[in-house]
Amino acid sequence: MNGFDDQHLFHRLLRLLAEESETSQREMARRMGISLGKLNYCVSQLAERGWIKMKRFAGSKRKAAYFYILTPQGLEAKARLTVQFLRRRMHEYEELRREIRELSEDVERLRGDLEGSDELLEEARRIV
Repeated sequence: MNGFDDQHLFHRLLRLLAEESETSQREMARRMGISLGKLNYCVSQLAERGWIKMKRFAGSKRKAAYFYILTPQGLEAKARLTVQFLRRRMHEYEELRREIRELSEDVERLRGDLEGSDELLEEARRIV
């Protein structure tokens, strides 16, 4: 995985754990749309960095029933990753807005050229 992918997964996982600390890894993986192995890697990395602590449920019938706790460092990391992710997404959003504006302008300029193609002209009108 590359750095951004890891950070994105870590952010999503920290967010999920902050909301539901008693969720099983299998359920977390399902909800995040990733493999159980990838989820286990992320949990291990978060624990290794000191961002989460895992406590075993006493007397649980499930083999691996854990309670996940975000540490103060984990809360700080979650906040930092949230800001980084928001900045990146805002930049991507602005780039998409610019591209949509440019494409819309292209369609407006091409309308004269589209007069011969009623179907294409109609689609361009619907979009813009």
